[in-house]
Amino acid sequence: MDVFRASPAIVPAPYIPTSKTQFHKPTFQSFPPKPGFNSSSNPPHRNPSKSRLFTALSSSPETKSVEPPQPEVEVDGGEEGFDWYSQWYPVMPVCDLDKRKPHAKRILGLDLVVWWDRNENDWKVFDDTCPHRLAPLSEGRIDQWGRLQCVYHGWCFGGNGDCKIIPQAPPDGPPVHTFKKACVAVYPSTVQHDIVWVWPNADPQYKDILTKKKPPFIPVLDDPSYTKLMGNRDIPYGYDVLVENLMDPAHVPYAHYGLMRTRTPTVKVDREGGRPLEMRVKKLDINGYAAKQDGSNMFFIAPCIFHAFAGTDTDDDSEVDKGNGSATPSESQKAPPPNRRLSLIFMCVPVSPGNSRLIWTFPRNFGVWIDRIVPRWMFHIGQNLILDSDLYLLHVEERKIMEIGSTNWQKACFVPTKSDALVVGFRRWFNKYAGGEIDWKGKFSGALPPSPPREQLMDRYWTHVVNCKSCKTAYKGLKALEVLLQIVSVVSIGIVAAMKQNMMSMVARTGIVSTAIVCFAASRWLAHFIYKTFHYHDYNHAVV
Repeated sequence: MDVFRASPAIVPAPYIPTSKTQFHKPTFQSFPPKPGFNSSSNPPHRNPSKSRLFTALSSSPETKSVEPPQPEVEVDGGEEGFDWYSQWYPVMPVCDLDKRKPHAKRILGLDLVVWWDRNENDWKVFDDTCPHRLAPLSEGRIDQWGRLQCVYHGWCFGGNGDCKIIPQAPPDGPPVHTFKKACVAVYPSTVQHDIVWVWPNADPQYKDILTKKKPPFIPVLDDPSYTKLMGNRDIPYGYDVLVENLMDPAHVPYAHYGLMRTRTPTVKVDREGGRPLEMRVKKLDINGYAAKQDGSNMFFIAPCIFHAFAGTDTDDDSEVDKGNGSATPSESQKAPPPNRRLSLIFMCVPVSPGNSRLIWTFPRNFGVWIDRIVPRWMFHIGQNLILDSDLYLLHVEERKIMEIGSTNWQKACFVPTKSDALVVGFRRWFNKYAGGEIDWKGKFSGALPPSPPREQLMDRYWTHVVNCKSCKTAYKGLKALEVLLQIVSVVSIGIVAAMKQNMMSMVARTGIVSTAIVCFAASRWLAHFIYKTFHYHDYNHAVV
């Protein structure tokens, strides 16, 4: 269960399971559909034939040494292709959305605007383009009648995308605002697990898609006995690299050294304490796959969700959520829940070539009180540092994968141990069902954006702070405190300078000067803290 022992910097440290913590299988969890099962009305055809996937080795023809053991992946037959635009995608946690204004988001290269329709009490997701002159609606406002207004010429739109008013149209003229071309494309959307989800296809045939196929349901996220603080961050490397990195516990002792606790191996071969990991993947099909590591269960629910939790060693997956948004019947037959349970849930969203978005939450039913006391932004300090500590590595890695081609990944990478089983499984799924690439509908050439300077690449403000209500509030408050400390320092020195020698005692003068020095020093320390917390904190692997 290394994935749980390696998470003290992610969830509150005083309540992290240690090697002595006993885990049991949760009362209910959500799993990816079984092979051949699709939650849509037309389940994909299942080919019962099985095959084994072994990694390709990159040794030269002259090498005569015995090949090392290789991770294996059990694959369900079938050659159906993955439709990226017939899936639900998480947009943003509701807690980080402001109902008073529209929000710009990008998913699968689609520019979207998310806004709160108070007339229908629901979050709406529109195409972020005004039909008049193509101005971004996300730069607009929500007017006094609860309509989304484009601030370029004032056109207003209702929750169904219909144009309510064109100020420039004469009242006695034709009702041009009722024309179809005056409407905005509306994407099906819903709120589940306190997250806004979107179906990235505005075709009218999908208007009622929610009645046929719902977002993946994870019961633990709706369990009130669990705490489930969420976070989000835009990542400067692609979706595929993000997913496989989160599935790789073997990198934790090295890439995140000093930040996350891992199990001490019986034989320690280096400072970090890396060790062999027994991992295996099973039942890989178009919907994803299941995996196990020691007593942990892991699931990739295509295309976005990676879910890990501690469970039993059974291979039973009778708890599979059928994709209809309801709990499974087997839940009511289970024994009472154990005392301490923890899940790791990552939602990986493809944004554009070289860019992705991560939404994370770590539900647990112990230490719940700490989340009511400690502000959410304080948890994000450690979580962002973890993301930063391997960010540059993955940014460079992605460019090397692009050079060789994603479908050639296994030929170029040497992955001989079982610790890479989940990564191999993901690449197998990505190549088999998605052709080794995301379908951008021709919006991009496929080239990655230029690499910015390191400080810009690892910037936290524009990738996290502006999109996190908690961190943004803390940032403003701490900046105000920094300015206040500077003002107090300057005013204190001014008072001492303005007072005549005989008008103030030496004790008072010393006290005011001391206050000025302390406030100035505190302001400088606070400025450094703000910069490292909300802007840029590098991680030097050579000196840690």
